[in-house]
Amino acid sequence: MGEVKLIATPQSFPCARIEWALRIKGVEYEYIQEDLANKSPLLLQSNPVHKKVPVLLHDGKPIAESLVILEYIDETWKENPLLPLDPYERALARFWARFIDEKCVIGVWGACVAQGEEKGKAIEAALDSLEFLEKQIQGNKYFGGERIGYLDIVAGWLSHWINVLEELGDMELLTAERFPSLHEWSQNFIQTSPVKDCIPPRESVVEYFSFGINYVRSLASNK
Repeated sequence: MGEVKLIATPQSFPCARIEWALRIKGVEYEYIQEDLANKSPLLLQSNPVHKKVPVLLHDGKPIAESLVILEYIDETWKENPLLPLDPYERALARFWARFIDEKCVIGVWGACVAQGEEKGKAIEAALDSLEFLEKQIQGNKYFGGERIGYLDIVAGWLSHWINVLEELGDMELLTAERFPSLHEWSQNFIQTSPVKDCIPPRESVVEYFSFGINYVRSLASNK
C-alpha cells in the first residue's frame, strides 16, 4: 500500500496514537524523530500550517493532525477496523474524540498550569469532563466493546501522560475512587500490545511537559 513514514516525537501522546493505530493495523512504517526545538525542513514542508507533529507521509503525501490521520489510516488499511461500522456509532465515536481533545485534554492541561485562585476552578472543570468519559466506559472493557478501537486510541493519553501532568500540577484527577471504570480501563489499556510497546519513559515525558508548563506560567506571570 505504499511507503509510510511517521514524523513524530516519542513524548507526544498524539504521536503515540498514530503508532498504536499503525501497529494494530499491521502497517510497516519508518519513524522519523523530530526535534521540536529545531524543526526540520521536512516537518515545515509537510505541515506548513501548524508546524507540529504528528505527520504521516504516505507515498510522499502528508497528512496532519492526529484525529485526521487516524481516520485516514482506518480508511486506507481495512484490516482490524478502528471506527465502528455502524454510521451512528461512528458519529458518536467522532463526537467523543472531539470532546476528549477539546475538553478533557485542554481541561487537564489548564488545571496543570493554573495557579492561585484559578487552580481549584480549573481542577473542577477537568474533573467534570472526565465524568462524561467515566459514563461512556462503564460496563465495557474498551470504549469500542471487546477490543481496542478508535476512541480508546484517542483517550489513550489517560493511561500514562495524565499521571505526569498530575504530578507536575500537584493535583489528583484520575483516581480509582472517583473514576473506577475509567481508571480500570486505563490500567488495562497500557498493558495491551501494541500500546505498551510505544510508551515513552516517564522521565522523558516529565521533561517534555515541564518545559511547556514553565513557559506558560512565565507568560502568565509577565502579564
